[in-house]
Amino acid sequence: MKLFMDIHVIQTVPPSCLNRDDTGSPKTAEYGGVRRARVSSQSWKHAMRLMFKEYLDVNELSYRTLKIFDMVADKVIEKAPDYNREDAILLVKEVFKKAKVEQSKKHADKSEALFFLSNQQAENLARLALEDLEDKEVSKAVVQALKANNGVDLALFGRMVASNPDINCDASAQVAHAISTHRIENEYDYFTAVDDLSIEEEHAGAGMIGTIEYNSATLYRYATVAVHELYNQLSKDSLALERALREFNRAFILSMPRGKQNTFAAHTLPCAVMVSLRVDRPLNLVDAFERAIESTEGFAIPSVEAFSKHAAKVYDDFCTKPVSSYVLGELPSDLGQKLNLKDLLDEVAKDAVARVTL
Repeated sequence: MKLFMDIHVIQTVPPSCLNRDDTGSPKTAEYGGVRRARVSSQSWKHAMRLMFKEYLDVNELSYRTLKIFDMVADKVIEKAPDYNREDAILLVKEVFKKAKVEQSKKHADKSEALFFLSNQQAENLARLALEDLEDKEVSKAVVQALKANNGVDLALFGRMVASNPDINCDASAQVAHAISTHRIENEYDYFTAVDDLSIEEEHAGAGMIGTIEYNSATLYRYATVAVHELYNQLSKDSLALERALREFNRAFILSMPRGKQNTFAAHTLPCAVMVSLRVDRPLNLVDAFERAIESTEGFAIPSVEAFSKHAAKVYDDFCTKPVSSYVLGELPSDLGQKLNLKDLLDEVAKDAVARVTL
């Protein structure tokens, strides 16, 4: 059966610059006719992947890297210590060629494009590199090695290889760009730095002067996971699926992008979370904020109220309610079972696994 896990988060961040554009300004977006603060999905997914490393075993994870030849060569040398590094890398490059993954034209030690490779897939390729197979067998075996043993992050976020679609991995998760529930205006911090070793009489001015652009906002964040697809990508391993769902929820709820954190220390937690399981389709509820929230007494509570009202209306007018729903923080219990974070992570994962493995 199809099963979608939707995660909705309302979170306030103080003055910060979590995600910058090419000019150093905080990213923004036009929505509902007003300028909103924005944090890109790529930025938050990177923060999530960093948190995965704290809770998942290294053999459940992957690396997105140009250094795939080194990564697999390390494992070749572990299995066959007599190989010197140069020969191991040449051997590995030949294996990747069978999958139409070539080295960079400018840098022979790197691949042409970033490649998402799980630790277990690197093990598979190292083993193949040391086997004595005929050419026609190798190509098929390499493709099989790259389609098996997806890491949790690889199964969630996918792999696209333009040169060989046979080794693509469809992403099971989609993450929306976070946007503010209200209008924002970027501001500037004018700062100076003192030269600690200068003598005041000799150098009355600052050692340097600069500006940093920032904003503060109450954000609406949304992500969805096609649980049935993730189950297939994880080789229908129900225990792996349960861990993956628990850690996806944990990381989406708790992780923070690292942009300018040394300057702003914007380490906040959400004020409201809803995780829903749906059997019809994913449902982003950002329309709750198409009309920007207006307030002089904070945006968090008015945002929670607008979200709750909109969710109830959408369920009544357009689609069925979720088959199950769980809430945390300021959201009312009529939107779902109210739990603390630990229980929510456990209950959602167990509920989803039970439904998708029926």
